Amino acid sequence: MVTRRPTAWHTATVADVRPETPTARRIELDIPTWPGNDAGAHLDLRLTAPDGYQASRSYSIASAGEGTRVTLAVDEVPEGEVSPFLVHDLRSGDEIEVHGPLGAFFVWTPTPDPRPVQLIAGGSGVVPLFAMAQAHADSGDASEFRLLYSVRTPQDVFFADELAALAASGTLRYDPVYTRTAPPGATVPPGRLTADRLRDAVVGAERAPRVYVCGPTPFVEAVSRWLLDAGHRPGDIRTERFGGS
Repeated sequence: MVTRRPTAWHTATVADVRPETPTARRIELDIPTWPGNDAGAHLDLRLTAPDGYQASRSYSIASAGEGTRVTLAVDEVPEGEVSPFLVHDLRSGDEIEVHGPLGAFFVWTPTPDPRPVQLIAGGSGVVPLFAMAQAHADSGDASEFRLLYSVRTPQDVFFADELAALAASGTLRYDPVYTRTAPPGATVPPGRLTADRLRDAVVGAERAPRVYVCGPTPFVEAVSRWLLDAGHRPGDIRTERFGGS
């Protein structure tokens, strides 16, 4: 059941920043007034320049639960207004403004529903899906969980160690698809995700899985179309997409 949480502006202090991929950064925020958030929620982050100019962008939250520590993972869009600052210039101890938690449709919480859950991510779209997979493992929920993750190279994988640990624990079936460079020893050559590869890797439509898809708009539109063509019910597919930031 989705928890109704109050939405407000909060002052967040940067607790830690560290590289996530060659182009992305993991950001840990301490937000004393944060009411907690469900897995898959997002927030708006606002920056204010010395001259008063403000820029705001939405970012998925990579953490979930009742705590006041919030994790983000931001991939740089070189022409963006906000992400280059977050990736290159934000420092521990800095204060920023965040508005949230936001989103009630694209979230996962434990339910009595026994159907499997299929997560499908493109690039940094894995951020909210990782939050779902981790929340699922932490909750002890018995539903089957799978993640199909389309990413350029092994170096571009977000939460690589955590995803490997979830897969090793048996709480997540993890199926990466490398589009440019595969790791040594890979049995499948690199290549783009296709309708056939998708159909072979995800839970079949006959099992009526709950499906969450997140990534760039063209990726989400293509995957959604392939899922419908494969017989998945429209009401079982939830999507979230993003552009430049």
